[in-house]
Amino acid sequence: MKKVLISTGILGHMAKTRKQIIDDLKLIDICIELLDARIPISSRNPDIAELTKGKKKIIVLNKCDLANETENKKWVSYFENQGTPAILADSNSGQGIQNVLKQIEILMQDEKKKLEEKGRIGRKTKAMVLGIPNVGKSSFINRISKKTSATVGNKPGVTKQKQWIRINDQVELLDTPGVLWPKFESNEVALHLSFTGTIKEEILDKIEIAYQLIKFLLENYSQNLYDRYQLDKTYIEETLNQDAYQVMLEIGKKRGCIISGGNIDEEKVSRIILDEFKNGKLGRITIEKR
Repeated sequence: MKKVLISTGILGHMAKTRKQIIDDLKLIDICIELLDARIPISSRNPDIAELTKGKKKIIVLNKCDLANETENKKWVSYFENQGTPAILADSNSGQGIQNVLKQIEILMQDEKKKLEEKGRIGRKTKAMVLGIPNVGKSSFINRISKKTSATVGNKPGVTKQKQWIRINDQVELLDTPGVLWPKFESNEVALHLSFTGTIKEEILDKIEIAYQLIKFLLENYSQNLYDRYQLDKTYIEETLNQDAYQVMLEIGKKRGCIISGGNIDEEKVSRIILDEFKNGKLGRITIEKR
């Protein structure tokens, strides 16, 4: 696999974003951290845990419709056992959005009661969405704010660039969603991020990514592969001995990815496999299991 390189431009952007998030956290009550349900650990920037210490927090396992249902439940339990409520969501369909709003209400109950005892009635809860690229932050914000929600306007003492979106009578969302880049702490993390499209193909080799994905699927979701590409299970297991590269070529034949000399266009078949995984056409698959 090609070495993952992070440009100085991205590093500079990360430092700027980190500072912005630290400033913004002073204004908010609750952090909503979005993760990709298929890769909850790899899609989590460890800086977020550090930055949000002392803040109420909700984990949103987004794209849950693409992840295995049994594994989804295990991940919800995992985060809840760590003391952080976790919600399964699909921002495209709106699944789970109301549960996020209910959880915000639950987390703020005691705080609201204290404010009411002091005569501060009607104060809105202020929330912010955090996450790495490609976890669906824009879709989530559009869905939870119902897209057409008007911005509330600038608050006294707040810089003009910061806009607040009215979610409902109780909640406002700071419309400066923090974007922290993932931390490539291992080749495995980089690979998981490349499966889901967070790391672009210019950085990692597409054929290598597809090969590694097929290898994972043969070990964990072989029936999904057999069904999607109409592969002969006996032939794959006995003749090809579940060799990931040979299986990739077999898929290439099935999909007509043939070039001169009868060879398989590896780039084309790799693109097909990766695109179909990202779009859920291979079924509900979780890469990182509990």
